[in-house]
Amino acid sequence: MAQHCPECGFSNDDGAHYCQRCGAFLAQSDATSTAATASYRISETGEIEVVELEDLVARGATLVIRAGGGRSGESFPLRGERMTVGRRPESDVFLDDVTVSRDHALIVARGGDYYLDDCGSLNGTYVNRRRIESHRLVDGDELQIGKYRLAFLSR
Repeated sequence: MAQHCPECGFSNDDGAHYCQRCGAFLAQSDATSTAATASYRISETGEIEVVELEDLVARGATLVIRAGGGRSGESFPLRGERMTVGRRPESDVFLDDVTVSRDHALIVARGGDYYLDDCGSLNGTYVNRRRIESHRLVDGDELQIGKYRLAFLSR
């Protein structure tokens, strides 16, 4: 069975220890891993604040970075009708990676659900390892945008 890279998602040969595409260490990429991601957010003063996932989800849907860019655990509560995802520093979900388009994707609230819409990005937007144009998000969905893997959490 192929091993998927935790950083870029590349499907590597069975038994590989390092990703054949990006060189990331593969030991943590086992699908049966039960390691939990600690979550945090950046306060208004720039300090890192630890956040309990249950508290985040209790307040509404949230995106949590699971891997990529050294930002594992950073969380983004979904607020409002629309949130931008991309490489622009002013994006609501800023993902600083050359494989992420400036205006990569949108998260839009429609009829009580959240949808992830790709904005014509060059490298695509993936949910649960499938490329999407638009996808209704459900609790536990794994998003892949560039080298970032994010989890969608909701009640």
